[in-house]
Amino acid sequence: MPRLASPASVLLACALLLTAGCSDDVPCTLIGAAAGVSVHVRAPLAAEAESVELDVCWDGSCRQARATLHPSSRPGQETCSGDTCAVQAVPTGDKNGFGDVQGLPERPVRVRLTLRGGGPEPVLERTIEVTPRGLYPNGPDCGKAGPQAVLTVAGDGTVRTGP
Repeated sequence: MPRLASPASVLLACALLLTAGCSDDVPCTLIGAAAGVSVHVRAPLAAEAESVELDVCWDGSCRQARATLHPSSRPGQETCSGDTCAVQAVPTGDKNGFGDVQGLPERPVRVRLTLRGGGPEPVLERTIEVTPRGLYPNGPDCGKAGPQAVLTVAGDGTVRTGP
């Protein structure tokens, strides 16, 4: 004669079936973030600058990075035709670039920033201390990437951390 399941085992089986589709796993993409320093150069100084050289130093050694500066833009006015809308990028007069720095730590580093133009002399040379931070391009549950630091060069040559 077949044996009947106990009420406890039936409840356990129901609980397992109800939670079978549940998971604590968060879907994460393969989006990453390179370790390095982002540089934003504001107008009018940006008109003279074509590239940036970075000497990033910590623990008694330095790493060099170079980047071409590209024109920055912002969203322009939205235009719509029927159910289709568009926004064109509008140049700001600023420039931006990113220098890859392998092994960049999440602690204070010294950065010597050199802006180069078309001539042999630098457009600007400055040194600043900055603390790179890790990024979470997929959210905090998907792991840290980077780290990165952001430097902004004002039109008068002043350098500060952040955008």
